[in-house]
Formats: sequence, C-alpha cells, structure tokens
Amino acid sequence: MKQKVICITGSTDGIGRAAALQLAGNGSRVILHGRNSEGLEKVKGEIALYTGCSNIREIKADFSSLDEVALMAETLLESEQSIDVLINNAGLYSERRELTVDGFETTFAVNYLAHFHLTLLLEPLLLKSRARIVNVSSVDHLSADFDIGNIQGERHYTGYNAYAFSKLCNVMFTVEHAERLKGTGATVNTLDPGILATKLLHAGWSLSGEDPVYGGDRLAWLALSKDVAALTGYYFENNRQASYSPLVNDRQLRQQLWDISEKMLEAKG
Repeated sequence: MKQKVICITGSTDGIGRAAALQLAGNGSRVILHGRNSEGLEKVKGEIALYTGCSNIREIKADFSSLDEVALMAETLLESEQSIDVLINNAGLYSERRELTVDGFETTFAVNYLAHFHLTLLLEPLLLKSRARIVNVSSVDHLSADFDIGNIQGERHYTGYNAYAFSKLCNVMFTVEHAERLKGTGATVNTLDPGILATKLLHAGWSLSGEDPVYGGDRLAWLALSKDVAALTGYYFENNRQASYSPLVNDRQLRQQLWDISEKMLEAKG
C-alpha cells in the first residue's frame, strides 16, 4: 500500500503537533509546517522518539506573509510527487487589530487567507493526488456575521469577532471549494476540533480545555478514515456531521468571499 503523504500547517504545537504524531505513527509521511526552525526540529525529534519514524519533512513559512506562503507552495510543487492530505490548521487569536506585512488584518490573513492561497496554489498537485483537504474551523463560526464593510475589522474589531469570522470563512471556503471540485476525486471538509488546551485557547478564553491529542485524533480521522472517503463539503463535530452556519448556504455570499479573496491576492501581486 502506498504511503500517504500528509502536509499539516501549524504542526509545531497544539492539535497540529498531536495530529502529526498520530499520523506518523500510523505510517504516513508527514510534512511539518511552522514559523521557525527550532519548533520544527523539536517536533521532528519527538516524532522520531515516539513513533520511530524518521521520514519527516520540515517546511518553514510565516503565514502572515503571502510571499512565504507562495514560496512554500512552490517548494512543495517542485519537490513532491503527491500530497494525499492537506490539513489547513495554522491559526491564531489576537485581541489587538494588527496588520500583516501585506496590509491585511492578521487574524483574517493567517487563519483564512493564507490557507485559501496555499490550497489554490497546490491545487494541481492535490487534484493529481485525488487528495483530501481538511480545513480547521471552530464552533465559534456559528456566532459570526458576514459584514462586507467590516471583513478586516475596519469599522469595529474585537479579537473574538475576528476569530469567529475567520472560522466562518474557512467553512464557506470548504463548501464552495467542494462544489468547484466535484467530479475530480478530491474532497474538502472542515471541522471543529473541540475545546482544547492550546496556546490559542489560552489567548482568547479563560478555559482549560481537553488534551490537544483529542483534536489530533479528529484531524487524523478526517485525513484517513474510510468512513469519510467519499464525503465532501461537510462540517464535523466529534467525528459526526453537524450543521454549519446558515450563512454558508448562501452560494452568492460564498462566491462573494471567493472573489474578494482572489482580488486581495491580486492586489498583493
């Protein structure tokens, strides 16, 4: 059986790290992603120690820079023959409204726009591989509004609203992308990984949360389970299909987000 190649963004801590450990332990070849070399080397060492797997690749990219996202995609396209699973997991929570080097609001840029960019750049390889694409969202997306005039917190910003909106964008992207990929063999799904004891949770909420390993399990299930092999365009909670925000059902709104995202990338050049 062919070894699965699985790329996980934001895999140096939290649920990304937990998923990398589990998937490598299951025999997959994992491509780790992180912002710094030290974190990548640490997780690579942990995977080797706990699973005995040494066939691990590291790739460094700061998702607050679309140039670095594009370089990551270019590197993978040039060097990988297949990517069987892409897990778009990297994310942050910020109480303050800050802009990236490209001039985009940071939460929106890192949690959503960078993954939109990466996925579409990798699409030729993902289609060739008939890949599974897994976008990490959150149950908090259910509380988000879609205000065309406040997409980047231009008029009003709170850390929670920015986070919830970025996760709504991930679900909208999932459903719209699944529609566009119908008949290709590639699938796109999204999930709420649960309330987990991660740096992101501690940054935004006064909660303890479960061990991140539970979130890693849920990512691994969507990545490999035969139960979801033919499903696309779904949102999951606790490994079950769940209802997403009614806003996601509005295809015109989904297409509007897609068009806005493409124009942002074009403006960046």
